[in-house]
Amino acid sequence: MKKKIIFMGTPLFAVPILKSLYQNGYPVSVVYTQPPNRSQRGQKLKNSPVQNMSEILNLEVRTPEKLKNNKEEFNYFQSLNADLAIVVAYGQIIPEEYLNLTKYGFINIHGSLLPKWRGAAPIQRSIINLDQETGISFMKLVKNLDEGPVCKKFKIIINKKDNYETLSDKLSSLASEKILDIIDDIFEEKVSYEEQKHNEASYANKIIKSEGEINWSENAENILGKINGLNPFPGAWFMFNGERYKILEAELGFKSDQAGKVLDNNLEIACGNNKSIKVIKIQRQGKNIQNIGEFRLGSSIKKDCNLNNA
Repeated sequence: MKKKIIFMGTPLFAVPILKSLYQNGYPVSVVYTQPPNRSQRGQKLKNSPVQNMSEILNLEVRTPEKLKNNKEEFNYFQSLNADLAIVVAYGQIIPEEYLNLTKYGFINIHGSLLPKWRGAAPIQRSIINLDQETGISFMKLVKNLDEGPVCKKFKIIINKKDNYETLSDKLSSLASEKILDIIDDIFEEKVSYEEQKHNEASYANKIIKSEGEINWSENAENILGKINGLNPFPGAWFMFNGERYKILEAELGFKSDQAGKVLDNNLEIACGNNKSIKVIKIQRQGKNIQNIGEFRLGSSIKKDCNLNNA
């Protein structure tokens, strides 16, 4: 009998994994994703990346506002009599009563080496924390968030130039390749699970916009971690003359001066550990992203400005 798979995911990170299942002939019966939300500009409804891909692949899509206390959705899910549910950044906690509705349970693909960085923002936190490696974990869902037993983990090195977007792409690509063997092992009942070391857990709290503010008294390396970890969203930023400037890319420099002082017209900025950062890409509030050569032509941020006092 043909196996039935339910896929549950929402952001771009989940799309390559869904495509991999489809292209390799794994039977996705239905796709669950978050409902369309309103974009900031124009307030038009915008489908999730997973919904867009599901429609291209002609897969059935369901977008319930919530699963908890939703009897109609529970009954439908139960009626599918599915063999396996695969969860990739779905955006809702799966209610406990759902977890026994598939023969082999729910497998979650998490963007860290569990138990490190449980929670909503593992990829960003690993970069901000200046971790040297990260990876993906294939975990069985249980009632408590990201605490389930793990069947496989795969490591990758974090490059110093990786940002949230590039590292997400690498991890998603890795997951899209490895998920196929994981599913085969599950269906052939060859998979084994190992409990996490719960006393070693760390938590990747959801990123909030205010975290992006740059404190120039911090070490240059930490500031670079913030710039990379928050690129492209929500961005690392500073204020100057009442306007917000978002730094999208920078590199380490070795000049020293008062923290926050602009050291040259190419926007090298002193940091708190006798080092500096050299801005490569920047975005002024309400403007397009510019490389530093374009930016400096019309910028009022010049050598000897102090961004701590701006």
